[in-house]
Amino acid sequence: MFDVYTIFRTVTVAIAAYLALIVALRATGKRTLSKWNAFDLIVTVAIGSAFATTIVSSQTTLAQGITAFLSLALLQFAVTWLSVRSRPLERLVKANPRAVLVSGRMIEEAMTQERVSEAEVLAAIRQSGSAYVEDIYAVILETDGSFSVLKKVDGRVLTALKDVGGMPN
Repeated sequence: MFDVYTIFRTVTVAIAAYLALIVALRATGKRTLSKWNAFDLIVTVAIGSAFATTIVSSQTTLAQGITAFLSLALLQFAVTWLSVRSRPLERLVKANPRAVLVSGRMIEEAMTQERVSEAEVLAAIRQSGSAYVEDIYAVILETDGSFSVLKKVDGRVLTALKDVGGMPN
């Protein structure tokens, strides 16, 4: 049955919740919307769930929804702020990048542990514009699940790889 009050409440709460969510996300900075690591994904899914519940559940008030958004956004802000200042917390919250190919050779142990297939590594190499594995120095599985493909560089120290697990010294 068509219930005008329920539809009006849903539209009104959706607009108010949407505006509150925008304010919360803008106030906590770009990091809240950055590429995801596991912690970012959890917070993003939780915010989406709170948003949906606020809109469609008549048992959840707008104030409760806004409180949930703000709590999650502030938690995200606090954890990221602290993790930038604390190595142990950073290691707990964020994974390290890991080499899955070095000097044209697949690192089977790393690929198995990270659940990465050879086909995915080859696809990343092709997407980087290279047709030859031999032209690649390293393929790195980044903390957000993306791949970085680094072509061989003659005689230069690769300083961007200092935090990558599995790289030769």
